[in-house]
Amino acid sequence: MTMPDTFSRRVLLMKLGIFFNGIIAAILAIPIVGYLFSPINRARKSTDEAWLPLGPLEQYPSGQTRLATFRNADVRPWDGKTADSACWVRRIDAQTFQVFAINCAHLGCPVRWFAQSRLFMCPCHGGVYYEDGGRASGPPERGLFEYAYKVEDGKLFIKVGELPTPGTSSALVNLSGKLPCA
Repeated sequence: MTMPDTFSRRVLLMKLGIFFNGIIAAILAIPIVGYLFSPINRARKSTDEAWLPLGPLEQYPSGQTRLATFRNADVRPWDGKTADSACWVRRIDAQTFQVFAINCAHLGCPVRWFAQSRLFMCPCHGGVYYEDGGRASGPPERGLFEYAYKVEDGKLFIKVGELPTPGTSSALVNLSGKLPCA
């Protein structure tokens, strides 16, 4: 049996179809493979470099709570303004702070600080928090999430390598190992 030297139109179109489908499958596989291997890439990053400045201590008067913004540590060129994050900074005394994530512990809506009532309030579902971040009322089952902080050279820094969650108890301890609030 000998093979014919020419392809039929059916065989040619079949091979072209397989070739183009293979190219499309490879193009679609690139982001999927990137997604599957992203935890490995994140594990290689050092969390020691995740301390970001919030500004000089003079920006945060003692006994007051202020809104602060920082640029996210894990930024991509296409992130633009979405890489900017906010947090609430409460200065208790000269060297003691509490830095709260801006998001409600219920569904993540941004909470607002009301100085008159000394409460954080969530506009989405009525969550209310005391000035120390503890739950006051509403659907959230816990207080606001806190960032770890440190003070160096007259500036306030927060650790933003991982998002604060109920499982990260280390987020409640500042660099000296003491609880940030008494």
